[in-house]
Parts: sequence; C-alpha cells; structure tokens
Amino acid sequence: MNRPIYRQLLAASAIALFATLAGAAKPVKDTAKDAAAPAVTVNGKGIPQARIDTLLAAQLAQGQPDTPKLRGAVREELVRREILVQEAEKKGLEKKADVMAQMMMARQSVLISAYLNDYIKTHPITDEMIKNEYDGLRKALGEKEFKARHILVETEDEAKAIIDKLKKGEKFEELAKASKDPGSKEKGGDLGWANQAAYVKPFSDALVKLEKGKTTDAPVKSDFGWHVIQLEDSRELKAPSLEEIKPQLAQRMQQQLIEKQVLDLRAKAKVE
Repeated sequence: MNRPIYRQLLAASAIALFATLAGAAKPVKDTAKDAAAPAVTVNGKGIPQARIDTLLAAQLAQGQPDTPKLRGAVREELVRREILVQEAEKKGLEKKADVMAQMMMARQSVLISAYLNDYIKTHPITDEMIKNEYDGLRKALGEKEFKARHILVETEDEAKAIIDKLKKGEKFEELAKASKDPGSKEKGGDLGWANQAAYVKPFSDALVKLEKGKTTDAPVKSDFGWHVIQLEDSRELKAPSLEEIKPQLAQRMQQQLIEKQVLDLRAKAKVE
C-alpha cells in the first residue's frame, strides 16, 4: 500500500528543514519587498527574487555549494521556465481541464509542505523528549540478544506432541520441518540473533525465561499459532548511544507528531 501523500511530503519537507537548520541553506532576503521585487524580466514579465531564493535554497539543501556558478545556473533555469510558461499561455494550455487540475494539485502540495514545516517549527522536538524516547526504546530492547529456534504449528496438541518428541531425544531441526513458518522451517527453525523487542510479547516473555540450550516445557500461544521455542545462546546487546541515533530519533518523532496532527484534523473535519 502506498504511503499517504502527506507522509511523502513530510519526508521531503523534513529533509529540507534539517538542511536549513544545519546551515546548508542560505537565508533569503530580509524583507518581503526585496523578495517580491523582480530580479530579472523575461519579455517584460518579472521573475521575483523570492523565486530565485527558493530554488537556490532547494539546491543548497541537496548539498550543492553556494557559488556564483550555481546562482547563475538557478537564474538561467528560471528564465527558461518563464519562457516555456509564456509559450504555454499563448496556446491557452492553462485553461485545459487536466492542466488546471494538475496546477491545483501542485498548489495543494506547496501549501501542505508549508503547513507541515510551520507545524514542525512551532512544535519542536526537545532534547528531553528525545532522551525519553531513547530510554523507552532501550528498555523495550532489553539488555540481551537471543539466538533462538522455534517450531510454529496450528494447535496446542500439535505443539505438545512436538515437545514430547523432543523429550524422547528427537532432533529439533528435524521436527522444525513441520513448522508453518516458511522463513525458518528449512533452517531447522533458526531465527538468528535478535533482541526481545523483535518478537511478539508472548514469544519474548517465554524466550527471556529460558536457559541456554533449553526448550519451552509448554506450548506458547501467539496470534500466529502455537510455538515451541529453543534458546541456543544469548549475548549482551550492543545498542547505539543516544548521540549516534539522535538525528534519526528526532526525525521519527517529528513524523509521528505530524501524523498525529493529521489524524486529529481528520477526526474533526466534516466530510460529507
């Protein structure tokens, strides 16, 4: 399923915002009057400085160095765009229904991006909020990683029968061929290394209680079915530090904040 358009716009606008905050983009003119004044005219029609500043900022946000060459290229690009727009208007193309619809969509995109950027600026993610998020994630991840195997079956009786066979000495890897988990059944039920947060709660609750080399004495039920779990090994979890993932956390929290705002607005909207 495709992501909602506002999420796509959020991703783009967030990148631009971060670049701006990092100093990648140079400030535009100080006054609205200067920004609106024509910087260049094409066939008597002016291109305002604000338009040049906007396109320049977009290039700088993508990592382009601010050079006279870049500024000249931006100016030339806008001149060519204006020439083509004027030619399109001579043919009356702006009055075609499909063109008008596309222009409306473009206007919506610009306004949505502006709204999202403004919302981010007025609802900043603080260092304290990021630390709290980090601490919560660390707690959810736990202190260890686990190397586990499992066999997933439909019923509790099937799982009990597998546990009985294991107690009689049958190999876990062979019994795993009956598992309904296609991702692990051909690997002897091997799930590789993962922290407890990687599994659904009933599974992780049972896993963290196991001793190395042991198998669950009773079947474990989850939304997927009934599990027989074996712990092969465990090791200390080497989680990244707060400073290492702070930018990613901040971006994720901003995305969550925006999504909540969109859902709140949707809930309040009168749609008939």
